[in-house]
Amino acid sequence: MTQAHGSSGPPGEDRYRARVGESDAALDQRLSDELDAVNAAATRGIPPARELTVRIDDEAGQLAAGVSGWTWGVAAGIAMTWVRKDTRGAGLGARLLAEFETVARARGCAHVFVTSFTFQAPGFYERHGYREIFRWEDVPSPGAGDVHLRKDF
Repeated sequence: MTQAHGSSGPPGEDRYRARVGESDAALDQRLSDELDAVNAAATRGIPPARELTVRIDDEAGQLAAGVSGWTWGVAAGIAMTWVRKDTRGAGLGARLLAEFETVARARGCAHVFVTSFTFQAPGFYERHGYREIFRWEDVPSPGAGDVHLRKDF
């Protein structure tokens, strides 16, 4: 449900209305399209960002592990990585990273960025050559941290 909020700013701002909600696929798409246009104008000669996904299915065709992210210019970013609980420790995470990094390099990337909460897998990324570049403490809760990592090729 979206809530409308009136303006409390300077005179004349009454013609604008804020609507607060939890999910708005149309808004997400519009923001993405608008930012793509700004980014393209600022980076002429660099191809637009491309999504990059790797999935590993088990013998039954069920998802066992996956990674999704993007490449843009010389940078790649991992947005989400997941390995099914019963397949953890079987090397699928390492395989995901290797496949992702191989394609990122083939697309001209020189480095990969990823974030991982301290209760997720920052140590996994570090074991695979990623180094911590900064950390936000107490995110998303007290005692936890949001760890940002980078790997250069």
